[in-house]
Amino acid sequence: MDPMSLMLFGLLAVMLVFMFVNTRKRQRQMKAEQEEKATKTVPGAKVLLQGGLYGTVVEYDPQDLDKPARIELAPGAVVEVHSQAILRIVEPTVPAEDAVVDASDEVSVDEMPDPNRIETPEETRARLERNGDAN
Repeated sequence: MDPMSLMLFGLLAVMLVFMFVNTRKRQRQMKAEQEEKATKTVPGAKVLLQGGLYGTVVEYDPQDLDKPARIELAPGAVVEVHSQAILRIVEPTVPAEDAVVDASDEVSVDEMPDPNRIETPEETRARLERNGDAN
């Protein structure tokens, strides 16, 4: 065998080893991401579906991925989707035992903004001007 052929076979062997190692690393990374998603996908968590729809998890079984997940897209509109159609968690819910409440963070009910209220353009402009002055 001439030295050029030997060098080409060596290069081919190095490339094959690199491809194998890179594939294994990516598989481990994907498995870790799937396990993390499965632990965060609990009822009440906001999720993004593959089709671009946002919803709230009603029912999800992380052990049986063939069982459909139930997602509430709008109040009263619950759909069943394949459990792997959940692309990512948008707002993971915090379990009650993990939530830490600080007395200085408490806000009275009168001071809390209504989450369903739509802000008017004038209120938006005023809020942005207030925030701009603070910076």
